[in-house]
Amino acid sequence: MAATPVLAGPRPAAGARFFCTAGRGLEPFLMREVRARLAATQVEYISGKVFFTTCSDLNMLKKLKSAERLFLLIKKKFPLNVPSVNKGKIFNEMQNLVNDDPESWLNAISIWKNLLELDTKKGKLSQRDANPLKRKVEENDIINPKKLKTEQMQELQESRECQLEKEIEEETPEQDFLTKREKSQEAFQNDVVKAGDTQNQKDLTFRVSCRCSGAIAKTFTAQEVGRVIGIAVMKQFGWKADLRNPNLEIFIHLNDVYSVVGIPVFRVPLASRAYIKTAGLRSTIAWAMASLAEIKAGAFVLDPMCGLGTILLEAAKEWPDVYYVGADASDSQLLGACDNLKAAGLKDKIELLKVSVIELPLPSESVDIIISDIPFGKKFKLRKDIKSILQEMESFWDALEHFEPAKSVL
Repeated sequence: MAATPVLAGPRPAAGARFFCTAGRGLEPFLMREVRARLAATQVEYISGKVFFTTCSDLNMLKKLKSAERLFLLIKKKFPLNVPSVNKGKIFNEMQNLVNDDPESWLNAISIWKNLLELDTKKGKLSQRDANPLKRKVEENDIINPKKLKTEQMQELQESRECQLEKEIEEETPEQDFLTKREKSQEAFQNDVVKAGDTQNQKDLTFRVSCRCSGAIAKTFTAQEVGRVIGIAVMKQFGWKADLRNPNLEIFIHLNDVYSVVGIPVFRVPLASRAYIKTAGLRSTIAWAMASLAEIKAGAFVLDPMCGLGTILLEAAKEWPDVYYVGADASDSQLLGACDNLKAAGLKDKIELLKVSVIELPLPSESVDIIISDIPFGKKFKLRKDIKSILQEMESFWDALEHFEPAKSVL
């Protein structure tokens, strides 16, 4: 399938237009996933990005496993024409990404805000239903005005505390930033919801994040592009720039194939799994490997060189009714895998063994599926051992009569 540029057409009557970034080679996995998981339509891709239309809410969008980041699409166009001279002309083309069709920007902002608002309302409804005392009061229609006012003041105070906490988190070291961003996601959504109607709201704050490659990157820096786009946004909509803690982030990617503008739907990338404490193999790749294995309920799945257990974690989250075993000869890797299992709540789903791959205590023909990221290369020095490793795994892997034909993903 050739990677060709695709241009945005008219917005469909139902559904919003999104795009996800994906690792090289994972675009086909992501295309299949958005069709199956989100009932997406108008699915198309260019290298590193998959575009689609869906009516799904944030709860469903969060479940994408092969995507790196999720964006609400503002516009997608052919690449900018970079002249050999006259930077003013190309600056004008950049500004036209904003000025040519401001309505598409406002529509995208409105959809983005409504998504977050609906998700916030669902979260509050879920919390209310989970509280039996509060539910009993509502069912009996007994409302204490003084108590209600007190609760509202508490919610306002909590919101202010979340905002302060978020500002403090911006000052934390980079290695702690991901965890802090996860904690601030709810506060971020509340801030956006309280912003009111974005089409009439002049107090919306934003920042521009740019990626440039190809010819344009040889002429302009990402900072220059961001500054030009930022000025155009301020003039067109009256929004205020805030580089540290904005309500809205605007993402722009310019290269020789396309120009894409979008809004990150979540502050935390989809590929940064909350249930993985110590990352090993990239989570999107691990999920893709597990999906190729076509795991069925009741199967026996083995990772004989599991490392930090990333593949098994991704598989167990997606296909829970399976018996998983991970083995590794490294104490440090198994300790990391054990921490990951605890954090993910999967200790009862995955069994870990400290043993070499060529000494696995398993009977022949006892394993249905083997999934493993085999550590090839000079670093791991497996040149002579790789043949015996593969023979050992083959002896365990054979389809039993009561299972579908097993698959091996090596």
